Amino acid sequence: MYVEMKDICKKFGDYEAAKNINFGIEQGKLVALLGPSGSGKTTILRMLAGLEQQDSGDVVIEGKVVNDVAASERGIGFVFQNYALFRYMTVYDNIAFGLKVQKAEKQKIHERVMEMISLIGLEGLEKRYPNQLSGGQRQRVAFARAIAPNPQLLLLDEPFAAIDAKVRKDLRKWLKEMIQKVGITSIFVTHDQEEAVEVADDIIIINEGRLEQMGSPITIYKNPKTPFVAQFIGTSAILENLSGFKGYDEIPRGKKVIVRPEFVEAFKSDNKKFAGMMDAVEEGAIESVVFRGSYLELTLEVNGIRLTTNRSLERRHVDIGEKMCVLLYRVYLFDEEGAEIRKNQLLKGIDIEAL
Repeated sequence: MYVEMKDICKKFGDYEAAKNINFGIEQGKLVALLGPSGSGKTTILRMLAGLEQQDSGDVVIEGKVVNDVAASERGIGFVFQNYALFRYMTVYDNIAFGLKVQKAEKQKIHERVMEMISLIGLEGLEKRYPNQLSGGQRQRVAFARAIAPNPQLLLLDEPFAAIDAKVRKDLRKWLKEMIQKVGITSIFVTHDQEEAVEVADDIIIINEGRLEQMGSPITIYKNPKTPFVAQFIGTSAILENLSGFKGYDEIPRGKKVIVRPEFVEAFKSDNKKFAGMMDAVEEGAIESVVFRGSYLELTLEVNGIRLTTNRSLERRHVDIGEKMCVLLYRVYLFDEEGAEIRKNQLLKGIDIEAL
Protein backbone atom coordinates (compact mmCIF):
# COMPACT_ATOMS: atom_id res chain seq x y z
CA MET A 1 0.00 0.00 0.00
CA TYR A 2 1.21 3.51 -0.83
CA VAL A 3 -0.51 5.30 2.08
CA GLU A 4 -1.45 3.63 5.35
CA MET A 5 -2.89 4.58 8.70
CA LYS A 6 -2.20 1.94 11.36
CA ASP A 7 -4.05 1.88 14.70
CA ILE A 8 -4.49 5.66 14.68
CA CYS A 9 -6.14 7.22 17.73
CA LYS A 10 -6.73 10.89 18.46
CA LYS A 11 -8.58 12.69 21.26
CA PHE A 12 -9.49 16.33 21.81
CA GLY A 13 -10.36 16.37 25.50
CA ASP A 14 -13.16 13.82 25.91
CA TYR A 15 -13.95 13.75 22.19
CA GLU A 16 -12.49 10.83 20.25
CA ALA A 17 -11.87 12.07 16.71
CA ALA A 18 -10.15 8.84 15.62
CA LYS A 19 -10.74 5.43 17.18
CA ASN A 20 -8.22 2.84 16.05
CA ILE A 21 -8.29 3.85 12.38
CA ASN A 22 -6.73 1.35 9.95
CA PHE A 23 -6.69 1.58 6.16
CA GLY A 24 -4.39 1.34 3.17
CA ILE A 25 -4.57 3.13 -0.19
CA GLU A 26 -2.95 1.97 -3.41
CA GLN A 27 -0.76 4.29 -5.45
CA GLY A 28 -2.61 6.45 -7.98
CA LYS A 29 -6.04 6.00 -6.37
CA LEU A 30 -8.51 8.84 -5.77
CA VAL A 31 -10.17 8.09 -2.43
CA ALA A 32 -13.01 9.89 -0.62
CA LEU A 33 -13.23 10.23 3.16
CA LEU A 34 -17.01 10.38 3.53
CA GLY A 35 -19.10 10.94 6.63
CA PRO A 36 -21.38 13.36 8.45
CA SER A 37 -20.13 16.64 9.91
CA GLY A 38 -18.04 16.08 13.04
CA SER A 39 -17.26 12.46 12.20
CA GLY A 40 -13.46 12.94 12.23
CA LYS A 41 -12.77 13.12 8.48
CA THR A 42 -10.79 16.35 8.48
CA THR A 43 -8.81 15.29 11.58
CA ILE A 44 -7.73 12.13 9.74
CA LEU A 45 -6.72 14.22 6.73
CA ARG A 46 -4.74 16.63 8.91
CA MET A 47 -2.93 13.76 10.63
CA LEU A 48 -1.93 12.40 7.23
CA ALA A 49 -0.61 15.85 6.33
CA GLY A 50 1.27 16.26 9.59
CA LEU A 51 -0.83 19.28 10.56
CA GLU A 52 -2.19 17.31 13.53
CA GLN A 53 -0.31 14.77 15.65
CA GLN A 54 -2.03 11.46 16.47
CA ASP A 55 -1.98 10.21 20.07
CA SER A 56 -0.95 6.72 18.95
CA GLY A 57 -0.46 4.67 15.79
CA ASP A 58 1.57 5.14 12.62
CA VAL A 59 1.15 7.15 9.43
CA VAL A 60 3.00 5.44 6.59
CA ILE A 61 3.71 6.97 3.17
CA GLU A 62 5.50 4.93 0.52
CA GLY A 63 6.60 2.39 3.13
CA LYS A 64 8.08 4.99 5.47
CA VAL A 65 6.69 5.85 8.91
CA VAL A 66 6.36 9.65 8.91
CA ASN A 67 5.11 10.24 12.47
CA ASP A 68 8.10 12.48 13.29
CA VAL A 69 8.42 14.03 9.82
CA ALA A 70 7.36 17.68 9.65
CA ALA A 71 4.38 18.59 7.47
CA SER A 72 6.65 20.59 5.16
CA GLU A 73 8.83 17.52 4.57
CA ARG A 74 6.16 14.87 3.94
CA GLY A 75 5.86 15.63 0.24
CA ILE A 76 2.16 16.45 0.47
CA GLY A 77 0.06 18.90 -1.52
CA PHE A 78 -2.98 20.33 0.28
CA VAL A 79 -6.07 21.97 -1.26
CA PHE A 80 -8.34 23.80 1.19
CA GLN A 81 -12.06 24.38 0.75
CA ASN A 82 -11.62 28.18 0.83
CA TYR A 83 -8.84 28.03 -1.81
CA ALA A 84 -6.30 29.79 0.53
CA LEU A 85 -4.74 31.57 -2.45
CA PHE A 86 -2.46 34.52 -1.79
CA ARG A 87 -4.61 37.55 -2.60
CA TYR A 88 -1.73 39.81 -3.64
CA MET A 89 -0.10 37.24 -5.91
CA THR A 90 -1.02 36.60 -9.52
CA VAL A 91 -2.12 33.19 -10.79
CA TYR A 92 1.46 32.66 -11.99
CA ASP A 93 3.02 33.53 -8.63
CA ASN A 94 0.49 31.48 -6.64
CA ILE A 95 1.36 28.39 -8.65
CA ALA A 96 5.08 29.15 -8.46
CA PHE A 97 5.07 29.58 -4.68
CA GLY A 98 5.89 25.98 -3.68
CA LEU A 99 8.58 25.73 -6.32
CA LYS A 100 10.24 28.89 -5.02
CA VAL A 101 10.18 27.45 -1.50
CA GLN A 102 11.98 24.42 -2.93
CA LYS A 103 14.52 26.87 -4.46
CA ALA A 104 14.06 25.45 -7.94
CA GLU A 105 15.86 27.15 -10.82
CA LYS A 106 14.03 30.10 -12.35
CA GLN A 107 13.71 28.50 -15.79
CA LYS A 108 12.38 25.25 -14.30
CA ILE A 109 9.85 27.22 -12.26
CA HIS A 110 8.63 29.01 -15.37
CA GLU A 111 8.34 25.78 -17.37
CA ARG A 112 6.45 24.01 -14.58
CA VAL A 113 4.08 26.92 -13.93
CA MET A 114 3.19 27.22 -17.61
CA GLU A 115 2.69 23.45 -17.76
CA MET A 116 0.28 23.71 -14.80
CA ILE A 117 -1.59 26.65 -16.33
CA SER A 118 -2.07 24.65 -19.51
CA LEU A 119 -3.16 21.60 -17.52
CA ILE A 120 -5.90 23.51 -15.68
CA GLY A 121 -7.01 25.32 -18.84
CA LEU A 122 -6.32 28.90 -17.72
CA GLU A 123 -3.95 29.99 -20.47
CA GLY A 124 -3.85 33.77 -20.77
CA LEU A 125 -4.97 34.32 -17.15
CA GLU A 126 -1.57 33.94 -15.48
CA LYS A 127 -1.32 37.68 -14.68
CA ARG A 128 -4.73 37.89 -13.03
CA TYR A 129 -5.25 38.07 -9.27
CA PRO A 130 -7.59 35.73 -7.32
CA ASN A 131 -10.33 38.38 -7.02
CA GLN A 132 -10.42 38.56 -10.83
CA LEU A 133 -11.27 34.85 -11.13
CA SER A 134 -14.47 32.85 -10.70
CA GLY A 135 -14.80 30.35 -7.84
CA GLY A 136 -14.16 27.45 -10.19
CA GLN A 137 -11.07 29.12 -11.62
CA ARG A 138 -9.69 29.86 -8.15
CA GLN A 139 -10.10 26.22 -7.17
CA ARG A 140 -8.23 25.16 -10.30
CA VAL A 141 -5.38 27.47 -9.36
CA ALA A 142 -5.34 26.00 -5.84
CA PHE A 143 -5.13 22.52 -7.37
CA ALA A 144 -2.26 23.58 -9.67
CA ARG A 145 -0.38 25.22 -6.80
CA ALA A 146 -0.67 22.03 -4.74
CA ILE A 147 0.67 19.69 -7.43
CA ALA A 148 3.28 21.98 -9.01
CA PRO A 149 6.05 20.84 -6.59
CA ASN A 150 5.33 17.16 -7.52
CA PRO A 151 4.06 15.98 -4.12
CA GLN A 152 3.85 12.29 -3.22
CA LEU A 153 0.28 12.68 -2.02
CA LEU A 154 -2.52 15.18 -2.66
CA LEU A 155 -5.02 15.95 0.12
CA LEU A 156 -8.19 17.95 -0.50
CA ASP A 157 -10.46 19.18 2.31
CA GLU A 158 -14.02 19.69 1.04
CA PRO A 159 -12.59 21.02 -2.25
CA PHE A 160 -15.96 21.91 -3.80
CA ALA A 161 -17.76 23.28 -0.72
CA ALA A 162 -17.33 26.98 -1.57
CA ILE A 163 -18.52 26.61 -5.18
CA ASP A 164 -22.07 26.84 -6.54
CA ALA A 165 -23.88 23.66 -7.58
CA LYS A 166 -23.49 23.88 -11.36
CA VAL A 167 -19.76 24.68 -11.25
CA ARG A 168 -19.27 22.06 -8.54
CA LYS A 169 -20.63 19.36 -10.83
CA ASP A 170 -18.30 20.41 -13.65
CA LEU A 171 -15.31 20.53 -11.28
CA ARG A 172 -15.94 16.98 -10.05
CA LYS A 173 -15.48 15.62 -13.55
CA TRP A 174 -12.50 17.90 -14.11
CA LEU A 175 -10.79 16.81 -10.88
CA LYS A 176 -11.18 13.12 -11.66
CA GLU A 177 -9.71 13.65 -15.13
CA MET A 178 -6.80 15.70 -13.74
CA ILE A 179 -5.94 13.10 -11.09
CA GLN A 180 -5.92 10.41 -13.78
CA LYS A 181 -3.63 12.56 -15.96
CA VAL A 182 -1.04 13.35 -13.30
CA GLY A 183 -1.34 9.93 -11.61
CA ILE A 184 -0.98 11.27 -8.08
CA THR A 185 -2.46 9.40 -5.10
CA SER A 186 -5.22 11.65 -3.74
CA ILE A 187 -7.59 11.74 -0.77
CA PHE A 188 -10.47 14.17 -0.45
CA VAL A 189 -12.85 14.88 2.40
CA THR A 190 -16.57 15.28 1.72
CA HIS A 191 -19.95 14.86 3.40
CA ASP A 192 -21.68 14.76 0.01
CA GLN A 193 -22.58 11.18 -1.00
CA GLU A 194 -23.18 12.10 -4.63
CA GLU A 195 -19.78 13.75 -4.82
CA ALA A 196 -17.99 10.74 -3.31
CA VAL A 197 -19.77 8.22 -5.54
CA GLU A 198 -19.17 10.24 -8.71
CA VAL A 199 -15.51 11.11 -8.16
CA ALA A 200 -13.81 8.46 -6.00
CA ASP A 201 -12.26 5.13 -6.94
CA ASP A 202 -12.79 4.00 -3.34
CA ILE A 203 -14.70 5.43 -0.40
CA ILE A 204 -13.76 5.31 3.28
CA ILE A 205 -16.83 5.93 5.45
CA ILE A 206 -16.11 7.55 8.82
CA ASN A 207 -18.59 7.92 11.69
CA GLU A 208 -17.87 9.19 15.20
CA GLY A 209 -14.17 8.60 14.72
CA ARG A 210 -14.60 5.01 13.51
CA LEU A 211 -13.94 3.54 10.10
CA GLU A 212 -17.26 1.93 9.18
CA GLN A 213 -16.39 0.51 5.74
CA MET A 214 -13.98 0.92 2.84
CA GLY A 215 -14.54 -0.17 -0.76
CA SER A 216 -15.65 0.89 -4.21
CA PRO A 217 -18.79 3.08 -4.42
CA ILE A 218 -20.81 0.21 -5.92
CA THR A 219 -19.65 -2.31 -3.32
CA ILE A 220 -20.47 -0.03 -0.41
CA TYR A 221 -23.86 0.89 -1.84
CA LYS A 222 -24.94 -2.66 -2.62
CA ASN A 223 -23.29 -4.41 0.34
CA PRO A 224 -23.22 -2.21 3.44
CA LYS A 225 -21.36 -3.89 6.28
CA THR A 226 -22.65 -1.90 9.25
CA PRO A 227 -26.00 -0.42 10.31
CA PHE A 228 -24.62 3.10 9.93
CA VAL A 229 -23.53 2.53 6.32
CA ALA A 230 -26.85 0.92 5.45
CA GLN A 231 -28.68 4.01 6.70
CA PHE A 232 -26.19 6.66 5.61
CA ILE A 233 -25.70 5.67 1.97
CA GLY A 234 -28.69 6.34 -0.26
CA THR A 235 -32.20 7.48 0.62
CA SER A 236 -33.86 4.98 2.92
CA ALA A 237 -37.03 4.30 4.89
CA ILE A 238 -36.55 2.54 8.24
CA LEU A 239 -39.31 0.13 9.30
CA GLU A 240 -39.86 -1.78 12.53
CA ASN A 241 -41.26 -4.85 10.73
CA LEU A 242 -42.50 -6.24 7.41
CA SER A 243 -45.83 -7.64 8.57
CA GLY A 244 -47.66 -5.70 5.85
CA PHE A 245 -45.71 -7.25 2.98
CA LYS A 246 -45.94 -10.66 1.35
CA GLY A 247 -42.85 -12.81 0.88
CA TYR A 248 -41.06 -12.05 4.14
CA ASP A 249 -40.80 -14.06 7.33
CA GLU A 250 -41.23 -12.40 10.70
CA ILE A 251 -38.29 -10.12 11.42
CA PRO A 252 -36.09 -11.39 14.27
CA ARG A 253 -36.44 -9.50 17.55
CA GLY A 254 -34.13 -6.48 17.80
CA LYS A 255 -33.69 -6.04 14.06
CA LYS A 256 -34.99 -3.19 11.93
CA VAL A 257 -35.61 -2.90 8.22
CA ILE A 258 -34.12 -0.51 5.67
CA VAL A 259 -35.95 -0.02 2.37
CA ARG A 260 -34.27 1.93 -0.41
CA PRO A 261 -36.16 3.44 -3.37
CA GLU A 262 -34.61 0.97 -5.81
CA PHE A 263 -35.98 -1.96 -3.74
CA VAL A 264 -39.54 -0.86 -4.59
CA GLU A 265 -41.41 -1.20 -7.89
CA ALA A 266 -44.73 0.59 -8.44
CA PHE A 267 -46.77 -0.28 -11.53
CA LYS A 268 -50.32 -0.70 -12.85
CA SER A 269 -51.93 -4.11 -12.72
CA ASP A 270 -51.98 -4.36 -16.54
CA ASN A 271 -48.17 -4.12 -16.78
CA LYS A 272 -47.27 -7.44 -18.41
CA LYS A 273 -43.62 -7.21 -17.39
CA PHE A 274 -44.62 -8.06 -13.81
CA ALA A 275 -47.35 -10.59 -14.65
CA GLY A 276 -45.56 -13.48 -12.96
CA MET A 277 -45.02 -11.62 -9.70
CA MET A 278 -48.52 -10.65 -8.65
CA ASP A 279 -48.50 -13.04 -5.67
CA ALA A 280 -45.88 -10.78 -4.04
CA VAL A 281 -47.70 -7.51 -4.74
CA GLU A 282 -49.44 -5.16 -2.30
CA GLU A 283 -51.80 -2.31 -3.19
CA GLY A 284 -50.62 1.22 -2.56
CA ALA A 285 -51.73 4.77 -3.26
CA ILE A 286 -49.55 7.63 -4.47
CA GLU A 287 -49.22 10.36 -1.83
CA SER A 288 -46.78 12.62 -3.66
CA VAL A 289 -45.00 13.00 -6.99
CA VAL A 290 -41.80 15.08 -7.00
CA PHE A 291 -39.90 15.96 -10.16
CA ARG A 292 -36.16 15.34 -9.59
CA GLY A 293 -34.87 16.43 -12.99
CA SER A 294 -34.16 13.09 -14.64
CA TYR A 295 -36.80 11.05 -12.80
CA LEU A 296 -39.93 11.27 -10.63
CA GLU A 297 -39.82 10.45 -6.92
CA LEU A 298 -43.03 8.76 -5.81
CA THR A 299 -44.12 8.42 -2.19
CA LEU A 300 -46.67 5.65 -1.69
CA GLU A 301 -48.82 4.60 1.24
CA VAL A 302 -48.85 0.81 1.53
CA ASN A 303 -50.71 -0.82 4.43
CA GLY A 304 -50.13 2.24 6.59
CA ILE A 305 -46.43 2.45 5.66
CA ARG A 306 -44.79 5.12 3.49
CA LEU A 307 -42.32 3.96 0.86
CA THR A 308 -40.42 5.91 -1.78
CA THR A 309 -39.51 4.76 -5.28
CA ASN A 310 -38.08 6.43 -8.36
CA ARG A 311 -39.90 6.37 -11.70
CA SER A 312 -38.45 7.01 -15.15
CA LEU A 313 -39.85 9.98 -17.05
CA GLU A 314 -40.28 7.61 -20.01
CA ARG A 315 -42.99 5.62 -18.20
CA ARG A 316 -46.61 6.70 -18.35
CA HIS A 317 -47.80 9.64 -16.26
CA VAL A 318 -49.14 8.99 -12.74
CA ASP A 319 -51.10 11.24 -10.35
CA ILE A 320 -51.48 11.72 -6.60
CA GLY A 321 -54.18 9.39 -5.25
CA GLU A 322 -53.70 6.85 -8.03
CA LYS A 323 -53.75 3.18 -6.97
CA MET A 324 -50.63 1.19 -7.81
CA CYS A 325 -49.32 -2.32 -7.46
CA VAL A 326 -46.31 -2.18 -5.13
CA LEU A 327 -43.61 -4.82 -5.15
CA LEU A 328 -41.03 -4.85 -2.36
CA TYR A 329 -38.41 -7.25 -3.65
CA ARG A 330 -35.46 -6.70 -1.31
CA VAL A 331 -34.64 -5.12 2.07
CA TYR A 332 -31.74 -4.73 4.48
CA LEU A 333 -32.10 -6.06 7.99
CA PHE A 334 -29.86 -4.49 10.61
CA ASP A 335 -29.08 -4.39 14.30
CA GLU A 336 -26.06 -3.29 16.32
CA GLU A 337 -24.06 -6.26 15.01
CA GLY A 338 -24.37 -5.52 11.31
CA ALA A 339 -26.55 -5.49 8.18
CA GLU A 340 -27.75 -8.27 5.86
CA ILE A 341 -29.78 -8.50 2.67
CA ARG A 342 -33.17 -10.25 2.74
CA LYS A 343 -34.94 -11.02 -0.57
CA ASN A 344 -38.66 -11.54 -1.17
CA GLN A 345 -39.17 -15.30 -0.95
CA LEU A 346 -42.04 -15.24 -3.45
CA LEU A 347 -39.65 -14.04 -6.16
CA LYS A 348 -37.22 -16.94 -6.07
CA GLY A 349 -35.73 -17.55 -9.49
CA ILE A 350 -36.77 -14.08 -10.73
CA ASP A 351 -34.08 -11.46 -11.24
CA ILE A 352 -35.92 -8.17 -10.82
CA GLU A 353 -32.86 -6.09 -11.64
CA ALA A 354 -32.58 -7.78 -15.03
CA LEU A 355 -36.09 -6.70 -16.11
